[in-house]
Amino acid sequence: MSSGEFPEAVTVAGAVRGRQEDGLAVFRSIPYAQPPVGGARFAAPRPADRWDGVREAFAFGPPPPQEPMGPEPVPAVGLAAGDEWLTVNVWTPDADPGARRPVMVWIYGGAYKFGSADDPAYDGSRLSRDGDLVVVTLNYRVGIEGFLEIEGAPANRGLLDQVAALEWVRENITAFGGDPDQVTVFGESAGAGSIAALLSMPRARGLFRRAIAQSVPGTFFSGALARDIAEALAGELGLRPTVADLSGVDPRKLPEAGAALSARMREYTHRWGAVALTPTPFSPVVDGDVLPSTPWDALASGAARDVELIAGHNRDEYRLFLLLGGVLGRVDEDLASTALGLFGPGPDAEQAYRSAFPDASAEYLFELVQSDWLFRMPSLHLVQAQVAGGGRAHLYELTWPAPANGGVLGACHGLDVPLTFGCYGGLGDLLIGPTPSPETEALSARFRSAWTTFAATGDPGWPAYDTEQRLVQLIDVDTQVATYPEEASRRLWERHTFAALPLTTA
Repeated sequence: MSSGEFPEAVTVAGAVRGRQEDGLAVFRSIPYAQPPVGGARFAAPRPADRWDGVREAFAFGPPPPQEPMGPEPVPAVGLAAGDEWLTVNVWTPDADPGARRPVMVWIYGGAYKFGSADDPAYDGSRLSRDGDLVVVTLNYRVGIEGFLEIEGAPANRGLLDQVAALEWVRENITAFGGDPDQVTVFGESAGAGSIAALLSMPRARGLFRRAIAQSVPGTFFSGALARDIAEALAGELGLRPTVADLSGVDPRKLPEAGAALSARMREYTHRWGAVALTPTPFSPVVDGDVLPSTPWDALASGAARDVELIAGHNRDEYRLFLLLGGVLGRVDEDLASTALGLFGPGPDAEQAYRSAFPDASAEYLFELVQSDWLFRMPSLHLVQAQVAGGGRAHLYELTWPAPANGGVLGACHGLDVPLTFGCYGGLGDLLIGPTPSPETEALSARFRSAWTTFAATGDPGWPAYDTEQRLVQLIDVDTQVATYPEEASRRLWERHTFAALPLTTA
């Protein structure tokens, strides 16, 4: 280790040189695995090759190949800067091997098909500085490269990448001033779903001590469903979903097939059920090997009882998707009825919701049942499963409304990300506006303090959840501990099991 403007650290694979930035040592694009191209395409990650000398770690590595975010049929992005996608980035107060600070490892979301650690929204500097800890972000394979069920390839390659990155942390983070025995994983949306999976995976056991899962999606696929989706997707190219067929397609071009399928998923409602009405054909697959069971089953069986957990959701999760889908203010009774029947629990879901929320508008019911199915109830049930399995868990709900757009989006999906990092570009600009208010900054500081304190001590500052009192932290301008507020939804979903989603017809 050397201090000064260009701090250095020695990893298992070789030495790296970072930069001093506003009082932190920052290292970018350190490979944790070999590029998954050529003979390694669609394979499990392989240890990074060693290098001689000191490798400069100044700039972020290229993002993994992925389709463009949004409906425009533009070329997929991903490989302009090379094929070294599997990298980590480190923010640390001091790359001193003797420091042994807590470590927070971020796993990004993006519907299992978007995302990269170079997103300015995931800058770890404020968390590292305010919490006096080490922050790590990582790239993992998404979309077809990471999650499509491909014959001849391991399932859940994106999850295996995350495990490899966590193994890198275990083996190397001491050199950056971190404590490998004090690792907390945290992530949002598909990142939270990934964390739920990691809590369940034998391969990930012992790699982290604590976990924060923000807006856990309930979509985990059965093998039959995943194989049917893979056939449909490969069929967009006139190919079979095999390593032999798909390896011949440039990684830059393959995401275009995913985008084409995403645009036509509604045609598969009779086969894929509710999945066909979601934004993505990708999710972790309960394959019996990499992921032996759903997270809810695994945690209820005690698989993660030694891991301290925070999980939670935002009050108005699905409202963001109404805006992005162009239906905000345009949902009628027919749309609401369809959604209630498809996403609600049990055969009488529509009547149950209408009875539980007798004064709700069609649009609110449409939003509510999808908020519940996709994020709110999976997050609640994950906490309940952890408690049932003998573990400790803390539950929260973000109720603070996004200030942009006149507050119409409420406490929508993704709002917690800019609050977690204290970075307001990208999605934060859409939800919070170009300049954060003092109220926003105060709430973000509270968020960061709870997360970093939990990473250091296991106590976020509010009571653990139990099935009798059901106490949660309501995160708002006036943060308070209260009984879980979404009682009507909780009761509707009380007997529901979040199982692997089936193929509905052959």
